[in-house]
Amino acid sequence: MRTSIATVSLSGSLTEKLTAASRAGFDGVEIFENDLLASRLAPEEVRERCADLGLSIDLYQPMRDMEAVPEEEFGRNLRRARHKFEVMRRLGADTVLVCSSVHPAAVDDDALAARQLSQLADLASEFGIRIAYEALAWGRHVSTYDHAWHIVETADHPALGTCLDSFHILSRGSDPKAIEDIPGEKIFFLQLADAPLLAMDVLQWSRHYRCFPGQGGFDVAGLVRHVLRAGYDGPLSLEVFNDVFRQAEAGPAAVDAHRSLLVLQESVGPVELPGPVVPTGVAFAELVTPDAEPVCEVLGGLGFARIARHRSKPVDLWQQGEARILVNTGPAVRREGTGLAAIGLESPDPAGAARRAEALLAPVLPRRRAADDAPLDAVAAPDGTELFFCATGRPGLPDWRADFEDVAHNATEPGAHISTKPCVRGIDHLALVQPWHQFDEAALFHRSVLGLLAQESVDVADPYGLLRSRAVTNADGSVRIALSVGAAPSDDTVHAQHIALATDDVVAAARRFLAAGGRLLQIPMNYYDDLAARFEFADGELETYRELGILYDRDAHGEFRHCYTRTVGRVFFELVQRDGGYRGYGAQNAPVRLAAQHLTGG
Repeated sequence: MRTSIATVSLSGSLTEKLTAASRAGFDGVEIFENDLLASRLAPEEVRERCADLGLSIDLYQPMRDMEAVPEEEFGRNLRRARHKFEVMRRLGADTVLVCSSVHPAAVDDDALAARQLSQLADLASEFGIRIAYEALAWGRHVSTYDHAWHIVETADHPALGTCLDSFHILSRGSDPKAIEDIPGEKIFFLQLADAPLLAMDVLQWSRHYRCFPGQGGFDVAGLVRHVLRAGYDGPLSLEVFNDVFRQAEAGPAAVDAHRSLLVLQESVGPVELPGPVVPTGVAFAELVTPDAEPVCEVLGGLGFARIARHRSKPVDLWQQGEARILVNTGPAVRREGTGLAAIGLESPDPAGAARRAEALLAPVLPRRRAADDAPLDAVAAPDGTELFFCATGRPGLPDWRADFEDVAHNATEPGAHISTKPCVRGIDHLALVQPWHQFDEAALFHRSVLGLLAQESVDVADPYGLLRSRAVTNADGSVRIALSVGAAPSDDTVHAQHIALATDDVVAAARRFLAAGGRLLQIPMNYYDDLAARFEFADGELETYRELGILYDRDAHGEFRHCYTRTVGRVFFELVQRDGGYRGYGAQNAPVRLAAQHLTGG
């Protein structure tokens, strides 16, 4: 199906919005009136610009407070409409959105509304224009799609149809099944938006919190299926009012928007994409750093050993159990210092995973490699993290470890004095801080491109605001990624990323780290007083947690014990012990951890 996006969904000037929509792959646009009014381009020039960019102008919007008003007011409305229709003729747009009236003078009279809309359609016909009548969820008298359709049906004018909007329908809890009773040719336009499920005034909800399909809690795909069954063959168009999106760069936002429609079309049938290839584990996490010594000291203290070095790049492989950390000291390091730059994801079909990612507009990353380096497909996540699709130890497939040469252990090297018996089994989860404007995009990306399951978003109290977090996982929990973002644009530079390491005995792992000279995050004593009130512990257990700075949580499935290293650059490590099938991430303890990190500077 053709895809379209309302210019109000993107930031920037009208020219910037049109360019972003075209580059992202959209077929058309809805021109929002305010964008045209603020543009220095004449309507004819906008028309030419769209044609040059390969964009059709699918809708001009909105016209407000037109129907069911006193005759004197309606006369003024017709005069206003004539001027707008003339602009639309110059613009080359043949469909206009008319929203159900919120005018204080509007009356509850369906017959009057139908008659006046029919007169408006008569005038529109003189300009070759169609009227798409839409029920606003907060309309004064018409607020549901079936009511709007009843008025359109009563008017019975060939230039008058209805516009269906997923937000206005689903935010009111209306059943979209009756859409199938509307003749497809009378559905002149379909606008789509998702939204988080919030208990608030519907107008404020609509104006500030809409998001792209798949990023919220509405069943947008189910609504689209009803519309297609009715026989609608027009574009799928996004109309998203969102404070964050309208402050974000237009280009990436448009790509995210188009990705959401590709995933939506895949779910309803018209588009076939390469199937999702769900990762089965974490092959490695790669740190970039201008100074390897502090990172290596922490890794050594945790029990990791430097076992190999890349043949042609300044990258060392540290390993303990199945946990592998790459330490990259190459020139392309982040300006802010040590950071988590890449993740290797185990994949049953690396090539298929890359095809899926590319089809969903994920940037495929060029890779500088020597002729004998293992060919690894990689894409960029929205935050810039590089994702490599790996087949570690899989017969017949390239193994990235072949690029590394074993190193002889030096007795003075960090980790060399540690017992060879591993305390760390593998990587439990990775926590990635997202740019403020890309939190919803990141959740959709990991769900749609990687096939991971998105858990509910959680708000965590921070000493200086709120931290939003949402985890994405595969079915068995062998891949867990916690996405987080602060409540304001500046917060995405405050919170560090971290790598959580799985252990069967967090107490032993913590003691070993401390014995090696490591420093764990100090937790306030008040936390343990509260812990004693909430849970019962064996004799001496709580005292051990207090001594080592270990935090504790429990859910219906099991127990969770964890502690944290100090931060190096923008990265810290977490030691994690899950018992009995615990499914969470210790969110109950996050405010204490964040406060302790602020107090100690990491």
